[in-house]
Amino acid sequence: MSARARDEKMTVKEVIFDLKVAPSTFYRWRQLGKGPRSIKLPNGDVRIRRSEYERWLAEREDAA
Repeated sequence: MSARARDEKMTVKEVIFDLKVAPSTFYRWRQLGKGPRSIKLPNGDVRIRRSEYERWLAEREDAA
């Protein structure tokens, strides 16, 4: 994966589609500080760097 693709900015819609969770779940995680680090734009939209999303997911992998 190229460096540019790794730093692509994802929308909340893309993240919740990938995780298959409800928007309310994602926003609750975010409010509790348990979601991936995100960027809040001046218009209120939220973006998540793909590299941050992948890092966050990797931290949650179960070593079972």
